[in-house]
Parts: sequence; structure tokens; C-alpha cells
Amino acid sequence: MTGLSCYIVFASATPAAAMHIAEGFLPVQWAVFWWAVSLPFFWFGLRSLSRITNQHPELKLLLALAGAFTFVLSALKIPSVTGSCSHPTGTGLGAILFGPSVITVLGGLVLLFQAILLAHGGLTTLGANLFSMAIVGPLVAYFVYRGLLQIGQPRLAIFCASASANLLTYLVTSVQLALAFPAENGGFMASFVKFAGIFALTQIPLAISEGLLTVLVWNWLQSFGQQELKTLKLLKQES
Repeated sequence: MTGLSCYIVFASATPAAAMHIAEGFLPVQWAVFWWAVSLPFFWFGLRSLSRITNQHPELKLLLALAGAFTFVLSALKIPSVTGSCSHPTGTGLGAILFGPSVITVLGGLVLLFQAILLAHGGLTTLGANLFSMAIVGPLVAYFVYRGLLQIGQPRLAIFCASASANLLTYLVTSVQLALAFPAENGGFMASFVKFAGIFALTQIPLAISEGLLTVLVWNWLQSFGQQELKTLKLLKQES
């Protein structure tokens, strides 16, 4: 049985290797575990989102932009090696603008709509996909951005934050799949290396491309969304 599972994981195409783990692919105990881990983050994000929209309703359009950016980029499935696929995540921009908790909610809604409308991901695996793409990715983006911002290079900080969110998402997905399907020989680590290797050739160029695109969108916001950015700055000072 274990051998059959490993074959399905490593030999099949899209369901195993897509960045969104497919519906029904995870064993029940792991699906429940990732739901339990992710829900507190989502609840905290709802509170943060509610506070922002109540205090600064003029930011709703910018919130919609961050959500749309995540939806469009993460829906782009690009063929990878051995018939698998990779895709951008789009969560770095929202994490930079609003912080990681808010993008957890936006990312969760994106994943829900993609699972229902596009059959990309799934409902049982939504907790796992939420944790990798909308929790860990934005957290990494936020702290990378804040750290690099201290050296006075905002565009470099934006690029690195967005690219890091992308890469960490795929690494966490690799960990999740390796935990659920350890290899017969080598266990978790061997399985993780195989999963990470499937993604690496396409995901690294995608992370670089996503970083560059996020910088371009930021430049556009600097030109056409100055009032919203000023409001965001005041919001962060209040926090």
C-alpha cells in the first residue's frame, strides 16, 4: 500500500505536484491537522480585516486589488517537469501592504473560489493549502520586507519579499506532502527532496518573475494610489 501511494505521488501528474494540493489527496488525519492549524490564523485575520474596513473604508479598493492580484497569479498553472505544474502565489503584495494576517483571509477566499470554480486545490485540502500559501508565505514576505527595508532599499525589499513568499510556499507544500507520503527508503527526507526537486526548476524562475511583477505593481501604486498608501502608512502608525 505504501509503495502504491509513493507511486501515485511521484509518477502521477497534476494532482500530486500542483502547488495547490488536490481534493482528496491528503490522508484524512493530515487534512484535519492542517485545518486545525490554519483556522486560528484565519480567525485572527478576520478580526484584522474587519478593523481595517471599519476604520478605513477607503482602503476597500486596495484590499480588492491585493485579493485580485493573488487570485490571478495563483490561478496560472505552468507545466513543470514530469508533467507537474507550478504557479506564482501573489501573496507578497498583500502582505507588504496590509500585513500577513489580512492576506491570510484574502488568500483563503482565493483558495476557496479556485477550489469551487476552477477545481484547483480542494475543500478537504484547503487547510493545507491555506497554511502554505496564505499563512507561511505572507509571514515570510512581511518579515523579509521589514528586514530589508531597514537598509533603505524599498524596491529590493519588495522583490525579495514577494520571491521569498513564493519559494517558501512551495517548500511548505513539499513538507506537507512528504509528511503525508514518506518514501519507503529514506522516509520523510527522501520524499521531501523528491517533491522539492519536482518544483525547483520552474518555481525558482517563477519566484523571480513574481518579484519583478510585484515591484512593477508597487511602482504603479506609487504613481496612482498615493492617497491609499498614505492612509496605509497612518494605519500602520496607529497599530
